[in-house]
Amino acid sequence: MKEAMFYEKLDGERVRCGLCRFRCLIGSGKFGHCRVRQNRQGVLYSLVYGRAVAEHVDPIEKKPLFHLLPGSRSYSVATVGCNFRCLHCQNYSISQPDELSVERSGFSLSPGQIVERAQACGCRSIAYTYTEPTIFFEYAFETAKLARAAGLKNIFVTNGYITSEALQTIAPYLDAANIDLKAFSESFYREVVGASLDEVLDCIREYKRLGIWLEITTLVIPNRNDSDRELRDIARFIAEEVGVDTPWHVSQFYPTYRLMDEPRTPVATLRKARDFGLEAGLRYVYEGNVPGEGGENSYCPGCGALVIARYGYVVEKNLLAQGRCPACGAGVEGVWS
Repeated sequence: MKEAMFYEKLDGERVRCGLCRFRCLIGSGKFGHCRVRQNRQGVLYSLVYGRAVAEHVDPIEKKPLFHLLPGSRSYSVATVGCNFRCLHCQNYSISQPDELSVERSGFSLSPGQIVERAQACGCRSIAYTYTEPTIFFEYAFETAKLARAAGLKNIFVTNGYITSEALQTIAPYLDAANIDLKAFSESFYREVVGASLDEVLDCIREYKRLGIWLEITTLVIPNRNDSDRELRDIARFIAEEVGVDTPWHVSQFYPTYRLMDEPRTPVATLRKARDFGLEAGLRYVYEGNVPGEGGENSYCPGCGALVIARYGYVVEKNLLAQGRCPACGAGVEGVWS
């Protein structure tokens, strides 16, 4: 256990958590919405500090981050828990733990050990991913500070529900984030995710304001968030409020967890979403989970030349020279060094 950051003590041994946008009011002995923060006699504790449930060396493209050190490796870590209840969560076995099993989950792995292992594996970044990094904030924060001192970059793969005060605290150490913009309707967020669209949009704006490199992912689910109007609205929001240089990943859904009644997303739907993004002015739109279809490559926004060729998570060719197109010299936005 570790005493939590971002909470307020109230009367009757109650506390108000200020880490994510649910801002849970938690009575003594009770847990927050994330199931990994517990009030014990008026003190809020994180039950997952230093308790990793997963660690892997991944290609950075798997996050997905296509405009941050392409072809590099990222040391990826997670604890159990999440503040969302997505019906289609692919990592539900670790994101949705039973409250009573949280303290027994995972294995001991200190922030210092994470940094040492990342360096030993030749990784250039640490990704806080698989589950929601916000809910293991204290663990990620201490690791991120050590990683920054060691010359490693820090990445959140997140649902975009962290509070402004928590994000501002870690922002000096956070180099990039991929945020899921799961849909563009409150009904989807309420029924499929158990959260609020408006809060996610505000959080995305906050990441942008703080200067953190952003890429956005939308898992396109047939009959749920794949209407022309909704896809166009997402593209328009990114272009107008986040920036046309923000990469948008539109990814293929496959049936999983509690959403087994919808089919796999047709490639034609992803292609349509990509076209909507380009029509809205976005310069970089990628098709995910469909390797070999051609939607994973990066092209120069100036002359249209191929600058990075990919197949799945593999970079087959990287022609960028210090972030510039070799054909016309135009800059390609991203983190290249």
